[in-house]
Amino acid sequence: MMDEITAQELKGRLASGSTMQLVDVREPVEFEICNLGGELIPLGELTKQASRIRRDVPVVVVCHHGFRSAQAINYLTQRLGYDNLLNLKGGIHAWATEVDPTMPTY
Repeated sequence: MMDEITAQELKGRLASGSTMQLVDVREPVEFEICNLGGELIPLGELTKQASRIRRDVPVVVVCHHGFRSAQAINYLTQRLGYDNLLNLKGGIHAWATEVDPTMPTY
């Protein structure tokens, strides 16, 4: 079972200044519409850019609804042995609807 974090939980961690890495696996055009910051590593680039993902802090993986981030986490845990990854449940869409209603949605 994959570890998840809700938008509200992530908001709390960000507000408290918790050390973590945000990795967004959407496409650049989606990232331009709305994002939480962090590093953009599109899912298709993940195999080439996995070295950018830290192993020493919690890493929250973000996409539109949580499906691509789940694929990314499955790859990183099964193939590369990562054990510090959290999937943003509901993706950036959940953040926009539950935390920041001013964020653009698509």
